[in-house]
Amino acid sequence: MNKAILLDRDGTINLDPGYISEEENFHLYPFAAQAIRKFNEMGFLVFVITNQSGIARGIFSWEKLTEIHQKMINELNKENAKIDEFYISPYHKDGIVEPYNIDHENRKPNLGLFKLINEKYLLKHKKSFMIGDRYSDIEFGVKAELKTILVLSGLGENEFYENRRKWQYKPDFITSNLLSAAKLIDFLENIK
Repeated sequence: MNKAILLDRDGTINLDPGYISEEENFHLYPFAAQAIRKFNEMGFLVFVITNQSGIARGIFSWEKLTEIHQKMINELNKENAKIDEFYISPYHKDGIVEPYNIDHENRKPNLGLFKLINEKYLLKHKKSFMIGDRYSDIEFGVKAELKTILVLSGLGENEFYENRRKWQYKPDFITSNLLSAAKLIDFLENIK
């Protein structure tokens, strides 16, 4: 059994200007590598779990997405931080590119990607976290029986202040960004 950190990508690890279709438009937050390195040092597996409907919508290709993720890996490696694996949902029912233009269980907040991770890595649910800047990340994490952290970076602040009263699922914690989430998890790990 493994403990893991599941990370949303845009707005959590990197700036979210909208659909990122070129690697030169991909920019890590300045604190992202430090946060991910901290997760690595605490013995967590680290997964990026991301909806990338730009593929279904024809905005970018799998090849472009791979280049963007390679840039992320390279920048994190320079800071001794690593992602163990990427889990990507390219689906959206309003897309134009087949076969991705459908509803699919792999699109968050559905649990298809979580099932894939859990089958491969056998997660300790109570010791694992989902961190993201959107309500769909929190819904996903709660449904997967993970601890959840809403970060206020990206769209998190707007999501929280404008929509929280409508939320069926509530985050376990709210932090300003990914680094503060890493510090919180470090604290929680050390009080046991």
